[in-house]
Formats: sequence, structure tokens, C-alpha cells
Amino acid sequence: MGVKPLLGQHHVSAITANASENYRFYTKVLGLRLVKKTVNQDDTSMYHLFYADERGNPGTDLTFFEIPHAGTTYKGNNSISLTSLRVRNDKALTYWKERLEQFEVEHEGIKSKYGRNVLSFQDFEGQRLEFVSDKNNDGVSGGKPWDQSPVPVEFGIIGLGPIHLTVPKSELTAKILTDVMKYREKDSYPSVVEGQPSIRVFETGEGGTGAEVHLEERTDLPRERPGRGSVHHVAFRVETEEEMRKWVTYLKEIRVPNSGFVERYYFRSLYFREPNGILFELATDGPGFEGDEPFEQLGERLALPPYFEDQRAEIEAKIKPLQTKGE
Repeated sequence: MGVKPLLGQHHVSAITANASENYRFYTKVLGLRLVKKTVNQDDTSMYHLFYADERGNPGTDLTFFEIPHAGTTYKGNNSISLTSLRVRNDKALTYWKERLEQFEVEHEGIKSKYGRNVLSFQDFEGQRLEFVSDKNNDGVSGGKPWDQSPVPVEFGIIGLGPIHLTVPKSELTAKILTDVMKYREKDSYPSVVEGQPSIRVFETGEGGTGAEVHLEERTDLPRERPGRGSVHHVAFRVETEEEMRKWVTYLKEIRVPNSGFVERYYFRSLYFREPNGILFELATDGPGFEGDEPFEQLGERLALPPYFEDQRAEIEAKIKPLQTKGE
């Protein structure tokens, strides 16, 4: 069965222990829009928060599951070890350096990595983040920052940049990326850790910052123990539901264990683990987040897919109220 190449990053889902502080940081400091306040469809006792550009365009979503008792993350191997956030140009990086300092967020200064300027920092729980300049990007286009954000539109985050994976055996993951997911191995750049292999760069679709996976092999690290501030999974873009169903058939045919077709209401998905244990999701570009809320009110109330609406009272009783505009 022929499948089309993936289009790039769709979303990254991470873990927070504090939804209200998470909301404050990602909307008030980073200036993202909360486009959907909903619950984890696999465990409705926890929030699932979606931050993105103005309407949650595919490739711009950074999402969080709230697990109040999540422990400390012990960083290491077999992990999605860095999430990068695209900004338009180098001038935007200078703005962000000043803004992080204003909010007393520690950072590593503006540096060059793989021919792009970047600015690494962490959120209040140690979530590993990095702004990346799109100045030299000629690949997949970014999203459109919300014009009501506290961050000026010209400096706003326009989407997810390269996703960084850290694994003990890179060839196993590389084989999945190229042979199964149809990525192209494009290049490599030196590790910052002496004695470790170069970091391999893979791209899909139009390529560029929004369609790259950076694969780092580390033989000196223990397996990561995830907790608050860790990434749960990364999702990659499939254009339509019809194409997603082809992926379901294709993975079955080549005997890659997977979840099969999953209805998420805002998009359609499937999940599988690559050989180093990292959870990958494929997700469709649509329908999007405006099926149950108008554009102007995105993220203002607790949104539940129709198949959970009859459980609203029970669900709302189990979760701690999270004050967002409109409630």
C-alpha cells in the first residue's frame, strides 16, 4: 500500500504537574494561545491543554497532560529530549532573550546550531525548550501568531521546530524513520559531548525547521525516567483521514505494532513505538479546534468531544477548576 510522505511536525505532548502555572507560563510568558482546554481522552480525570498559534494550525501545537502527582524527570536516553519553537528571524531571538530575562527565566544565550541561531531555556518544571530562528528556512511554512497575545505578532512563536530524540542505538530509530516513515537522511552535525557520534538530521515533506527530526546517539546515559517536564510523545502530520487509514493498513501490512485508527475528534490518530521505546503518533491536519468552539472563544471553557458530553458533570467534578478567560 502506497502512503504519502508525512508533512512534518503535528504536535508535541508533554507532562505538567500544575495546570494553572503551566497556563500562566505558556500564555503569559511565551505568548501562545490556549486553543483547547479539554481532558485526556484516555483518562478524563486529567486536563489536556493545547497551546498553539491563533487557531491551532497543524505543526504549532504544544500540549500538556496535567498529572498533579508527577515526580521529577531524571533526564536521559530513550527520550524526546528537546522541543524547539520556531520564530521568524534572528531579531525575534533577541526579543526573546530580553523577555526571558524580564521574567527571570534562565537561558543559555543565543548560539548557532546546524546553521541556525537558537536560544535554549527551560520552563518552571525543567521542560527542555529552544527557540530556533526561521531566518534561513525554505521548507514547510509556519503558523500565524495570535494578535491578542502579550507577545507582538512579529516576534511570536510560529510553530514547532526540529524534534530532538536521544537514543542508545540510533540505527534502530533511523531505520524506522527512513524505511517505515519515509524520511530522508539529510545531514549531520557534531555532538557537543566529546566522544559521542554526530547528530543525524532527517527530514520529510517540504523539509525545513518544521519537518526535521534530529537523532542523537548517547552511549553514556541511563534511560530517562519521565515525570513533570518530560515529553510524552511526538505527533507527525498526515493530510487527511483517508490517508491516515492508508497508514493504518500499511503499518499492519509491514507488521509494525500500532494502536490502529483512533478518533480524537479534533484530529484522527494512530500510535506506535519505535525500537528505542519512544512513542510516535500520526495525526491528521483536521478537522481542527473550531468544531465545538468559535474562533473568538477557543480555549475559554472546558471542551469535551461529543462522545464525552453526557459525562460532563462527572468529569468536571473530578478536575480542579482552571481559570481561563470566559469562565
